Amino acid sequence: MIRFFSGGALALAGVLVAGSAIADGHVYSNFPITVKGYEGSKTSSVSYTGQVARHVLHDSIKVLASKGTENTKSSTAIEDEMLSYFSGKEAGREIVAPKTKGPFKILQKTVDEISGGKNLSGKSYSGEVSGMPGNMTGSELVEFWINKASRIANGLDKHTGYNYPQLISKFVMGSVSYNQAVDNYLDEKLGEDNKPNDKPYKDGAAYTGKEHSWDEAFGYFGAPAHTMALTAKEVYEIAKLGSKSKNPSDALTYADHNQDGVVDLKTEMVFGPAYYAASFDKGGKTSYLHNIMGAFLDGRKVITAADGEKLSDSERAQLIAYASTISSNWEAVLAEATFKYAGSVYKDMAAIQKALDTGEDDSKATSNYYKHWGELKGFSLSLQMGKNNLGGVAARINRLIGYGPLMPNLSQVIDIDSQGRYVKDQGSSWGEYMLHMLKLQKLLSEEFPISVLSNNMMEDISSLAGTLGDGASAEND
Repeated sequence: MIRFFSGGALALAGVLVAGSAIADGHVYSNFPITVKGYEGSKTSSVSYTGQVARHVLHDSIKVLASKGTENTKSSTAIEDEMLSYFSGKEAGREIVAPKTKGPFKILQKTVDEISGGKNLSGKSYSGEVSGMPGNMTGSELVEFWINKASRIANGLDKHTGYNYPQLISKFVMGSVSYNQAVDNYLDEKLGEDNKPNDKPYKDGAAYTGKEHSWDEAFGYFGAPAHTMALTAKEVYEIAKLGSKSKNPSDALTYADHNQDGVVDLKTEMVFGPAYYAASFDKGGKTSYLHNIMGAFLDGRKVITAADGEKLSDSERAQLIAYASTISSNWEAVLAEATFKYAGSVYKDMAAIQKALDTGEDDSKATSNYYKHWGELKGFSLSLQMGKNNLGGVAARINRLIGYGPLMPNLSQVIDIDSQGRYVKDQGSSWGEYMLHMLKLQKLLSEEFPISVLSNNMMEDISSLAGTLGDGASAEND
């Protein structure tokens, strides 16, 4: 049974996709200034460059995390560089990613060209992350991982199975982008007296409180302003910088809405959350990307139509409905991703077992296992960073996955000591942990409105449980 969303929240978005947003080819830009008495030179009230800058900071950290080394001097420099992108605000930071690739030419070279003085730590989930040991907040956990990643070759710890580039990246998508959008700007800031629409967001601003709050939420989604004119596959190809296009130059064509020959990261690029929505939608089973984009567009129209006056109860009710559509679809994307990588981990473990049984080289399967487990863990934690308290469902997810992957020698991280060192103990059997992945897929399919179900391996539950016998019901505690 689905716990949180009736079909209404997802179905509402389907109406939006078929409605005015597509019919008029609307782009998320050039909404007029409605602030009463504005005397500046701006002609548009749209502003979300700070959120785009944070997407770039995230992408850059992911690349830097893979440059870890056991050389003490070099590792300290790498840690400092990663921290400058995570918690620093200094000027002059180069964009490490995304960067120009072949015909896919990117306009900006530095973070400041997008927005200055931005970081990720100040916008990270402030609560305790229960799915990892140490009682850390979102910011503390990422800084802890940055320290570990910098001191391990390529950011991959073969002792614990932690792939830090994947862990950091997938978790930041939830602890910053998802959390800020759905649990801040589309929640508290939709309150009647919080950032009201009849006042500028701040003195001298060209946008009202509600206009900017809504824009900032949109910025965290990471979609091009002209997404409604693109298919999910085209958005996916933009995110891949043309590497997944039949002709690499196609991605530039899709992205370059103003046809100036370069991709403006502020308005034409695809970042993490929108990329994953598109990746699931491109198969044709879902429309998460356009559901979310359509709701953002139509919500912005409601705010603009108020013409700088305080929103009425009915107008705020419309915004809350659009926010619910955005939140429910975004949560479904994270649940789809967690489901997908649970299946990947299961298949990797089967490949490792086969290699061990036959005496074949298991290095590739093991590398895939650590990578996919990092993605699984990062997304499962992100799923818990939203507006809804997942309660017992979150506890079951965390117990099934555990604090670390089960290693081939059957050890597993169970804690962190007072010195910041991982504590390991014997975990479950190899087969039992594989069964955990299948139980996780079953749990996700029952509790969230997902339908793509990539890497669905649930049909193996009965046969695997049968081979394991009475111990098959165990979960990680």
